Amino acid sequence: MSLSEKYDYFIFDLDGTIYRGEHLIPRADEVINHLKIIGKKIVFVSNKTTGTAKNYYYLLKNWGLNVAEDEIINSTIVVTNYLKRNFNSDKFFAIGEDSFIDEIEKSGLKFSTNTDEVKIVLVTLDRTLNYQKLEIAARALEDGAKFFAANIDDTCPVDNGEVIDAGSTISALEKRTHRKLELHFGKPSEFMFNEIKRRLQFIPEKTLLIGDRLETDITMGNRFGIDTALVSTGVKYFPNGTGNIVPTYQLNSVFDLLDQKA
Repeated sequence: MSLSEKYDYFIFDLDGTIYRGEHLIPRADEVINHLKIIGKKIVFVSNKTTGTAKNYYYLLKNWGLNVAEDEIINSTIVVTNYLKRNFNSDKFFAIGEDSFIDEIEKSGLKFSTNTDEVKIVLVTLDRTLNYQKLEIAARALEDGAKFFAANIDDTCPVDNGEVIDAGSTISALEKRTHRKLELHFGKPSEFMFNEIKRRLQFIPEKTLLIGDRLETDITMGNRFGIDTALVSTGVKYFPNGTGNIVPTYQLNSVFDLLDQKA
């Protein structure tokens, strides 16, 4: 029996698994559409915050994938829900791009670069990162702001390699301020896992999580008792550095779900 036949619920990472940069992973659309046709339940989960769930929905639809917007979760959604419940109307500073900041502001918080009034520092992928942003964040943390992150990925896969992501920025701020990150909301956090459970309502032993990153995707599956499949289409894999994180299956790409034997 193939993996697509064995499991009833599928949790897919996006960047590096379904697409990379601006290009769809070859035949990923066939896989998703086949799973839908045979009645499987799917959710897509991304730590990337440079677009909204609606943006990712249109991206996937334009590539021909049969998806619904409520099947897409990114860490912006998870952190926004937490902040609305616990810090509504507080001032925040974010190392992040405009799309991320806009979504946080919609939750009721107010963006500020005045370190005296910033109550929360948020870190995520920011391709416009500069020294000034790092220093604003550092000074706010030194003044006692909460230290949160939307995700902890060290790098993000792009067409020609990888770019620096939140994990590298977090490390720099921790060394600069001698503060430790307090909470993060992407994979492999319990916050993200609870949002997945709310959307998918899956049975763990009938669920497969597919991703390209050991320390987020595979770790989350292992932590919460879900089988995992590691694909080689995303970030570079360094086996010596992550030997204690072992996936259930290793695949060349998501297309192997259709013929890889369970």
